Order: sequence, then C-alpha cells, then structure tokens
Amino acid sequence: MNAFFSKIKNWFINHKPSKRRLIQVYTALLYNANIKGFFTASNIYTGNTKKACVPGLNCYSCPGAVGSCPLGSLQNSLKSSDTKAPFYVIGILALFGIIFARTICGFLCPVGLGQELLYKIKTPKLKKSRVTMVLSYLKYVILIALVFILPIFLTSPTFCQYICPAGTISGIAQLANPHTDFFGYLGTLFTWKFAVLVAVIISSIFIYRFFCRFICPLGAIYGFFNKFALLGVKLDNDKCTDCGLCINHCKMDIRHVGDHECIECGECIAVCPTKAISWKGSKIFLRATAAEAAGQAEATEAPALNSLVQSGTVTTVIEEEPETTSEATSELKAESSFCVGKATNNETVAAKVKTPLTTAEKVKRRNKWLEIAAWSLASLLLAFVLIYFNVIDKGSGILPYKNGDKCPDFTVRTYDGTEEGGTFKMSDTQGKVVILNFWATWCGPCVAEIPHFNELQENYPDDVVVIAFHEANPTEDVQQYINATKANKDSWSDYSMLFAQDEKIVISDIASQQTSLFYGLGGKGAYPITVIVDREGKIAHFESNSVNYSQLLKLVTPFL
Repeated sequence: MNAFFSKIKNWFINHKPSKRRLIQVYTALLYNANIKGFFTASNIYTGNTKKACVPGLNCYSCPGAVGSCPLGSLQNSLKSSDTKAPFYVIGILALFGIIFARTICGFLCPVGLGQELLYKIKTPKLKKSRVTMVLSYLKYVILIALVFILPIFLTSPTFCQYICPAGTISGIAQLANPHTDFFGYLGTLFTWKFAVLVAVIISSIFIYRFFCRFICPLGAIYGFFNKFALLGVKLDNDKCTDCGLCINHCKMDIRHVGDHECIECGECIAVCPTKAISWKGSKIFLRATAAEAAGQAEATEAPALNSLVQSGTVTTVIEEEPETTSEATSELKAESSFCVGKATNNETVAAKVKTPLTTAEKVKRRNKWLEIAAWSLASLLLAFVLIYFNVIDKGSGILPYKNGDKCPDFTVRTYDGTEEGGTFKMSDTQGKVVILNFWATWCGPCVAEIPHFNELQENYPDDVVVIAFHEANPTEDVQQYINATKANKDSWSDYSMLFAQDEKIVISDIASQQTSLFYGLGGKGAYPITVIVDREGKIAHFESNSVNYSQLLKLVTPFL
C-alpha cells in the first residue's frame, strides 16, 4: 500500500506544472473571466474593460473575454482611420513591447498555452531546421499585408476575418452554446476559417508553436522590442563560450538568445554550462558583487570564529584555566548563542556552532516569501475578478432591452441612393408596428431574408415600418451593394423598406453610456436579429433566426 501511494506521490511530483505554466493558465483565466458567457445566451461582454487591450492574443468576440485583443484593435482602428495613424493602439502595443516584448508570448498568451499543450501529445515531432527558420519570416509578411495594408484599403480587419484561429474558436464556442442557434448563419467564410483552425491544431501537434512561429503578427510586433524590453532573458557575452547548447535546446527558430524569435521562456537558462544566460533585472534581487562584499564583511566581523571552524566540523574549542572554568562556562552560556553543553574542570568546552546564513541564502529565503506573497495576491485578484464579472457585473456596461421595455428614441442616417442620404427617427413612427432588422452584407441568411421584409412593407404600408440596419463597421460600400444586388435580383427591385447604418446611440439615462443599436436592443452576438416594436412603442419580440415571409407574417400579425 505504501508503495502504491509513493508511486502516486512521485507521479504528481514529476508532472506538477512549472511556474511558467501556472502563469499561462492564470492569464488565460484572467483574460476570459466572464465564464458565464460560455453557458448563457447573453451578449458578448461589452463593459468598460473591453476598452482596454490585454497583452496576449485573445479574441474580443470570445464569450468569456473581458478585454480587447491588441491585434484586432489595431486592425479596427486602421480600417476606420482613413490612413491616419491610430496612435492610441500603437502606443499600447509599444508600451507592452517596451516592458514585456515576447515575454508575452512565453508567459501571457492563451494561444501559446494551447499550442504547447497540443505539442505534448506523443507523436513524431518535426524539429526546427533552415526551412523553418525561413518560414518564420512569413509572419512579418502577414503583419504588413493583413494587419497594416489591407485593413486600410478594404476597411476590414482582414487577419481577424480570414485567418485568426482564436476568433474561430470563439465562434465555435457560440455554436456549442445550447441557448443559441447560429448554425443557420454559417457560410463559406466560416468553412474557410474552420479549415484554417483545423490546420493550425494539427500542425501544432507535430510542430512546436506552429502558429506563433510562422503566422502570428502580434508576436512579430513584439519581436521588434526584444532587444530593448525591460523583462526577458539576456546573454553575458563575457561568460558565453559559444557552445550552442542554448540554441539547440530551444524549440523556436532563434539564432541567438534574446533575438526577435525568442519567446523569453527562460528554459535555456538551466542548460547553460557557464551561467551566461540570466533574467533581465535579476541584479535587483541578487548581485554577485554584493554577495562577495557581504562575505568579506562577515569574515572581518568574526575572524576568531572563522579560524576555529575546522574543515568538515562545526565545533569550537575553548580552553580555560582550571580555577575559572565554572565561571567562564556560565559567562559563555549567557553571552554566546552558539555554545551548547557544560564545562567541567580541566575539560574543553565543545559546542555546536550554528553557521550564519550567507547573503545568497538570505536572498533565497526572502525571495521565497516574496513569491508566496505574490501568488497570494494574484490569487486574491483572480478571485475578485471572477466574482465581479460572473456575479456582480451583469455582462455589459449597458443591459440589453427586454420584451415589454419602451424602445429608445433614436435618429439614424438612411440609404436612399443619394450621397447625403436621408434620416429615420423612431419617434416619427408612433401608431405603427416597427420592424428593426439587423444584417450585414457578408451574412448569407441576412441577405436571403431581405426580400421577405420588403414584401411585408409593400403589403402593409400603412401599418408597418420596416428598416434594416447594416452592421456598424461595413466591409464595403453598403449603398453600392444594395444597388448592385437590386439590379441582379427582381425581389429587390423598387424596394419600399428603409436601409440604415447601425450607429452608436445613447440608450440609457446616463448620457456617457453608448452602444450600437444592435447590441443595445438585444443582439445575441451574430446576425441576423429582428426586433418587433408594437404600436405603443414597446419591444414586443426578438427573433434570432432568419425567417421567410410566412414566418415573418406570423410574428407580426398579433401586433397589427
């Protein structure tokens, strides 16, 4: 029985997570603290913390995300900046880079954690080579093309939209939610992104950090700061013998310690035979010169004690005159904490000496307590964050409207074929049933149901007002899209319904709180969404599925 429990104990000891792994899991939980979002049908969290970027790659649209992805924020700011530099987002990235650089990749990125866990699956592995070193530059091409150039000219977050596997995982999390039904919204784009995700997952099993090494633009950005960052690993060239053990041990495509491909994981420190690799900032905790100086000071303060300590022993020999032995022994007991035992006439006084702690040992003990304190504070912070986002905060800076709530008044610009466009004011529709449809050009089910809404408007012109709101950040000219589709589809000819742009409006009594109509009026994280407002101006129904004409008529008839 003892042998059985001993084996279990040894297994846990051999498989206990490293400090780096614990930090990776910790940050993944911290980035996605809105855990209830994975189990409810609530909106994507849009509270105040979403205005801030987390350091690592973590999709904004993840049901649990409480912060923004710096890469997505950069693309969104570029696509809406009209070629002007988005200084705020660039400044945040620069700040993260100057402090952490690719230490973020090694310690603070959930996508990196996922890849490392996949790589642990026991299979044949593809080792790094000159080919992988060349391919490692692909991420810089992706950075320039899909993050900086195309978002400006296509007004679309192209990397997030077409490549990023984190966003696809977020979409799958929404599909798996039992309270939602988004399968009708899937199209060619999702199929492509799902294929990319599968390719990344399979590749990560055989190739260490496949996505980080060859694709991730965020790692490419942080790599520029590796040389100047405050945190990370450093190489002492005076101690280095160019043995190459660090490069051979590293699974990344580095050419030397701390270069732009280094994720600052610190695993090379243990394999360096000359201790030439260390953490930046380590001198704050222990300096060799300080230890040496402390050692010299100890030798100066206690020369007699050091001279009496013999090699391999910790005893001190003290000789006394026979007539004063007893008195001397008493004094020694009172004055010295090192002496143990009793003195007798004409006998030596032998006592075990408690060896003083060296400076290195004192620092080690201090660091141990600092580490305990740091993990304790971190645990309290995580507990507070989890309680706040899952119990105290209800999931959004502004709660969505519910059935029976008075629909807020708002005014938005409409598309009418002219450059200036028209306007739509909600309060001007009093006495009519208003149908608010939220759609996007890239959403196949949205486009397919538009003719049914137009047919309803034509059949009930005096009782119904139908207006379709396009997503707040269109990827193309909506008016041109409507005109082109109208020319190609008879059902769109001479449409009677209105088209407008989804915009941020104030929908609460606090003027500083704003949100888009889509999220404010009960959007569930995906298009299409249809909101029916009755003749009294109250929200009567939310529909999160695409509809045909008969279904739409059935929904509206009770309010006509």
